Amino acid sequence: MTALDRLAATIEARKTADPESSWTAKLLASGPEKCAEKFGEEAVEAIIEAVRGDRVRLTAEAADVLYHLLVMLAGRDVALADVLAELERREGRSGLDEKAARRRR
Repeated sequence: MTALDRLAATIEARKTADPESSWTAKLLASGPEKCAEKFGEEAVEAIIEAVRGDRVRLTAEAADVLYHLLVMLAGRDVALADVLAELERREGRSGLDEKAARRRR
């Protein structure tokens, strides 16, 4: 089990936790829109650090992005396993081909 798997499992478990005892539970109780907003904020912070070139800060912000992505997914009942399955489906396929296929849908 990877760190992401363990984190996803912890987030899933926090769905039923008291929002006063857990930041994750508080985010999830705020609704999927708030979870998405927090993900967006963290993504912007990671972008800023990428532009600045601060590897240490970018690493920390990237960890925040991954955490908030998993919270956002949990808020909409999308499992990490489903996202990983989609990545596996795309594996070995050109990104250009994948984008072209999405436009045809």
